[in-house]
Amino acid sequence: MSTITDPVQGGFRISMLLYDTRYRSMTIQVIALIGFLLAIGWLFGNAAQNLAALGKPLNFSFLGDTAGYDINQRLIEYNSQMTHGRAAVVGLLNTLLVAVLGCITATVIGVLVGIMRLSKNWIISKIMTVYIETFRNVPVLLWIIMTMAIFIEVFPKPSDFRGADAVASMKLFESVAVTNRGIFIPSPVFGSGSMAVIAVFILSIVGIFVFGRWAHKRQDETGQILPTFWIKLGIFFIPSIIVFYVMGQPISLEYPELKGFNFKGGFHMRNSLIALWFALSLYTAAFIAETVRSGIQAVSKGQTEAAAALGLRPGRITSLVVLPQALRVIIPPMISQYMNLTKNSSLAIAVGYMDITGTLGGVTLNQTGREMESLMILMAIYLTISLTISTVMNVYNERVKLRER
Repeated sequence: MSTITDPVQGGFRISMLLYDTRYRSMTIQVIALIGFLLAIGWLFGNAAQNLAALGKPLNFSFLGDTAGYDINQRLIEYNSQMTHGRAAVVGLLNTLLVAVLGCITATVIGVLVGIMRLSKNWIISKIMTVYIETFRNVPVLLWIIMTMAIFIEVFPKPSDFRGADAVASMKLFESVAVTNRGIFIPSPVFGSGSMAVIAVFILSIVGIFVFGRWAHKRQDETGQILPTFWIKLGIFFIPSIIVFYVMGQPISLEYPELKGFNFKGGFHMRNSLIALWFALSLYTAAFIAETVRSGIQAVSKGQTEAAAALGLRPGRITSLVVLPQALRVIIPPMISQYMNLTKNSSLAIAVGYMDITGTLGGVTLNQTGREMESLMILMAIYLTISLTISTVMNVYNERVKLRER
């Protein structure tokens, strides 16, 4: 009887790391990793030596120094006597605000435009094509500047030079003021018991997701479709409204009022924020629309024909048959668009919006002379934001992708 001999009967040898196929790939990866780490270490070491020779060793203590400059748009309390670190946090929140608003708006517009471009109505389809090609082929910086110019020139001023009656009119039941200096909207004022209302509101949002997953699973198992939209709408509003009145209406609104030459009170969304938000949203939506269109066209036409043969309406075919299958094609490039929008927000300084690039990478850098430290922090922040977006979207992509049986 023949026996199978072990090729490594003689024991492990160093040469096997290169010549044995079982170890070769791992050896190459380890060597590449070591080389990469050595290169990074050399770069940082060389930079540190050069900075030390210039009398500017790496030092992040400047974040605790007084900033000495104002930030016009802020979500948290800040004044010029606070630190550079506080100013960086304010700028970071401004960046995240634009990123979140932009991603949501761009997604809604992009999905609608992508679907309408596939419309059988020739006029609608061509209008969407013109929109997509126009925005995709013009640099985003130009759109940002042009949107800002439109807001300044088209919208009315709060009052005339003599302080007479307001030129800018109040909208939405006298609660919103639209001016060339921005939009003033009511801001919430939280009183005693407001935390209970907020907690119930958060639980309602969680309940909507839980109910949605249960309804989807029930539909897969039984084929019965629940009126999820109205049920989710009830979950969203009813519990919070009940608790709001039970707690004695602890949350009120502060409305903007014209005082002098401008509106006071409420929350001021400056025209720089709105222009940046709209420009980035419309620009990114054009790319998302093409992604959505390609994803829908990737679904076999036989799928829609089979669904139509079963008597499903076009809206149901799109939501139940086409989009679930198209998502596996749509989501991966959508991640890149979200990250591009977030990184493009660094152009905010062109319209005077103070984001993290304008604060930490702009005024703070110039005042302190700490170029290396400021840029290292700035790069780390953008890297963290991008990796977070990628991770969240990849988790979602894993949940919605089709499972092979």
